[in-house]
Amino acid sequence: MSAPPPPITIDVNPPRTRLWDRLRAHVAAPRPLSERSGLRDMALLLPDLTVLLSRLLRDDRVPVGRKWVAVAGIAYVVSPLDFLPSLLLGPVGLVDDLMIVAACLSGIVNRVHPDVVRSHWSGQGDALEAIERATGWVEDQVSGGLEAIFRRFRSD
Repeated sequence: MSAPPPPITIDVNPPRTRLWDRLRAHVAAPRPLSERSGLRDMALLLPDLTVLLSRLLRDDRVPVGRKWVAVAGIAYVVSPLDFLPSLLLGPVGLVDDLMIVAACLSGIVNRVHPDVVRSHWSGQGDALEAIERATGWVEDQVSGGLEAIFRRFRSD
């Protein structure tokens, strides 16, 4: 018989001592959860998700195999080599980074307790909802792009 997993303790009101939390508070003030995300929150989505990956990487409650997924996602974001280069395409070049980070987080979130993920979230709203929206958007873009390619080949 295996031992029950250790309890997960979450500090509901952690002190705002994390660097990213302080920087984010200067850029986009926290709003009530009932309010929709604004343009600043959308611009901060990729950094928020990347910071979440880095925090999950340092958490002992995340399995080692999932930490390698986090390392791969962070490495892709900081790498100057991209499928869509940001230097040439500007903000559009960040789409591939968002796709990779969302895919990595999706793989981690499905194997880690949701409260662990939420405890590391600095962004607006619920972490799991933000990840779900990002992965949903990525899936829509990828499937829509693949459908367009298949339609083009069928019409030729």
